[in-house]
Amino acid sequence: MQLRIILNRRRRRALRSLAGDRSGTSLIEFALGLPLLLLAGLWGIELTHFAIMNQRVSQLTLELADNASRVGLFSGQTTIQLREADINDVLQQTRLHGSAIDLTTKGRVTLSSLENVKQSYDTAATQRIHWQRCIGTLSGTSYDSSYGTTSVTAGTTATQADAGTAAPNGMGDAGSQVSAPPNSGVMFVEVNYLYTPLVGAGWFTSQQRLHYIASFIVRDNRDFSKLYNPAPAATKATCDLHSS
Repeated sequence: MQLRIILNRRRRRALRSLAGDRSGTSLIEFALGLPLLLLAGLWGIELTHFAIMNQRVSQLTLELADNASRVGLFSGQTTIQLREADINDVLQQTRLHGSAIDLTTKGRVTLSSLENVKQSYDTAATQRIHWQRCIGTLSGTSYDSSYGTTSVTAGTTATQADAGTAAPNGMGDAGSQVSAPPNSGVMFVEVNYLYTPLVGAGWFTSQQRLHYIASFIVRDNRDFSKLYNPAPAATKATCDLHSS
């Protein structure tokens, strides 16, 4: 009996000591808070990644429009001839600069020449999408041009058959369309890119399309009659192709 009393006393002392023990409080609090801390950290990483990807796509769009507005070959007749090789060069630059985000395998780039000139077959200056060139493997209504298309032969000859597509209201979203200046043109670029979340779809952001446009007025006295393609002829990056 006495032994039992002693054991009960020791048990009660042990229980009172355990009840008052605070040595593991921090560890328990850390274990409980760690999942929330990890979620907050992943959320911050994902949002930062999303913002950076938007900035990259936006800068690539601006860069292509700017470069396309500058290129060409001086013809010796005070005008600059734009060649298929020149277009391929600026598209290649965009391809290389966008390789870090797999731009051409996860997106679609459309370069359009919006012009407001009087061609030899016109009675007055007409605003039209004279030609378009594209790179990128994705296709469909979410990735093809949202602001007008034209034929693959448009702009390749100085004839009415390849005049392109009339665009009297310009290109762009309703209420903020871009128009070409009289007797000049605008390089209009549209980039559609499929964003894949870094952490995983459905956690913080979803897989979605990033959409950016940019336009620059042609910087020189460009010959707008057609796209030139002297020998050796360059391969045309027409918009019926879907290659990276």
